[in-house]
Amino acid sequence: MYPSGIDVLRALAIGSQALGLTLIIALETVMGNAARPWQGVVLALMLVSALLIALARLYRRNRQRKEADARRARLEAGTNDG
Repeated sequence: MYPSGIDVLRALAIGSQALGLTLIIALETVMGNAARPWQGVVLALMLVSALLIALARLYRRNRQRKEADARRARLEAGTNDG
């Protein structure tokens, strides 16, 4: 699927946080104090993206654990037959 050295979800997490921080700073620079509500929206989006990425990591980890358990069960069933 992906090279073993690249964790796509980690890259997405880092990228989304970097983009959010950059956007918050840019809004402050361009709009001054009027940027406060928009900065709150950006912060909320950052938190939602972090939560979604954490849920995706949890789902992936559980799926891999189930697959490993199924493989282990198949191997044990194969060794018990002989």
